[in-house]
Amino acid sequence: MPPSGRNAGLPPDPFFSGAGLDRADLMRGDPLALEKLKGRDDGLELVWADGLPAIGEDGRLQWSAAEHPDLFLGLDGDSPRFSAHQPAVGDVRAAFAMVGLLDPVEAPIYAAALSLAGWHSRHGFCASCGQPSDAVRGGWSRRCPGCSAEHFPRVDPVVIMLAEHDGDLLLGRQPHYPPNRYSALAGFVEVGESLEAAVARELHEEAGIRVSNVTYVASQPWPFPSSLMIGCTARAATRDLAIDTTELDDARWFSRAEVEAALAGNPDAVFLPPPRTAIARTLLEHWLLEEGR
Repeated sequence: MPPSGRNAGLPPDPFFSGAGLDRADLMRGDPLALEKLKGRDDGLELVWADGLPAIGEDGRLQWSAAEHPDLFLGLDGDSPRFSAHQPAVGDVRAAFAMVGLLDPVEAPIYAAALSLAGWHSRHGFCASCGQPSDAVRGGWSRRCPGCSAEHFPRVDPVVIMLAEHDGDLLLGRQPHYPPNRYSALAGFVEVGESLEAAVARELHEEAGIRVSNVTYVASQPWPFPSSLMIGCTARAATRDLAIDTTELDDARWFSRAEVEAALAGNPDAVFLPPPRTAIARTLLEHWLLEEGR
């Protein structure tokens, strides 16, 4: 696996990040090359179960002989990997427990396959003229036979951030979280908005605080259905909170010791941290490392 490019001493890449497969972009645009790949004896197809890529007991993705190579996922060494067209996943939250069993090395492949298959299931018609469109470039875009418009899988940017004030962190909990779980606040980037402005707006809307010194930390593809989580930190001007209860059940300031205890799994910890699959966990780990220097 190629190096991640992260600085030494930082936590591992967020879950779903990493090298994954060689996406072989040049082959996507070559119909003859794609047909040859589909005929290869070493080509494999991703196994699906209940609308999700299947995960074995060993935490690895499951593969079978390529019988429906609709989507070209990429190359594993020299061997092609495919997926059939699949409907979008139903209950996303029900999938989280299974994802927790997934080997992190396999997670980037899982994320790409799930997002790509879900996009096709939701975008069968041309957004320009309404006619049925066709999958092209190995499934990495769709082209309309009527107006020739080409459409590409979209990624929705989401800022997720930790706000700090005098050595404490602001964390919040949403209504669907398990009891006592707190995590970083987050929200979609709006049209015509910078990442820094989105961080400041979301923190003010959800918690009533003003922030400065917005700093990028890391990003994570999040395939439910297809977001890019953009992790940041920011400095809060005050500790006074005005919580938007339509978005959050609660929000609180936590000390460094409380964050350390939670991440260590201490049974006496005052809150339950986000799981390893969430970039919020990486942000908390990064914050502890940076503050400890």
